[in-house]
Parts: sequence; structure tokens; C-alpha cells
Amino acid sequence: MSSETPTGVGDEQDPDVGEVVRFEVVGHGDGAVVVGVHGEIDTMTAPVLTERLSTQIPTAPLLVVDLTRVTFLGSAGLAALVEAKEATEKAGHRLRLVCGSHAVARALEATNLMALFDVADGVPEALDSV
Repeated sequence: MSSETPTGVGDEQDPDVGEVVRFEVVGHGDGAVVVGVHGEIDTMTAPVLTERLSTQIPTAPLLVVDLTRVTFLGSAGLAALVEAKEATEKAGHRLRLVCGSHAVARALEATNLMALFDVADGVPEALDSV
């Protein structure tokens, strides 16, 4: 199992983003990668989410996005998740979400996107098929 310590995603050009969202990437053998997202996914941070997920899509047949620690999920974040789902399917891989937070579940349900995604109750359940 490999791990990447959660880091802020901001840089010198956009330092505020790192204070709003962080990512933790953990590999589970050759079968899966879990991307833990911490913070807010809005117009400013959704492009960073898209970039982080797109770099992981080719690395494993199953990409689990753990949204348990997401405190806000706006329309740009929802669009980023839909884009990631389409990209994983195009690559012949699977995307599975772990909602875990009320903010995420509410956003997915309010937009009728919940049914679009493969959703698990927790990371262990999401990894069961690996």
C-alpha cells in the first residue's frame, strides 16, 4: 500500500486553494487507488479536483473518490465528478464514490446525479470488489 501525505494544492500563483481543499492518494495494490478529498469543492477548487482525478485514472482499474470530508460540493465540483466518471469509463475503468458527508449526498440527490454514480457506504465497501 502506498500513500501520499495530504498536501495543500495551492501554489505561488493561487495560494488560497490549498487552504480550502486537500487530497490524500492511497494505492491499494494494482487494483485500486483511493483519493481522499478534504474541504470544499467549488468553482476555484473543482479544476484541481479534475486534475488530481485525471492523473489517477490510468493507474488502477478502480478509482475510489472518498468525499467523506468534503464540507461543500458546488455545481463545478459535481461537473468535475461527472467528467471523471466519463473519463474512467472511456479508459475501461471504474469510478466509485464514497459520499459520507451530508453536503455531498445532498448535492448529488438535489441534482438527481446520485443514480449516475456507483456509490459505496465507506472505503472498505468500495474496495470489496478489488
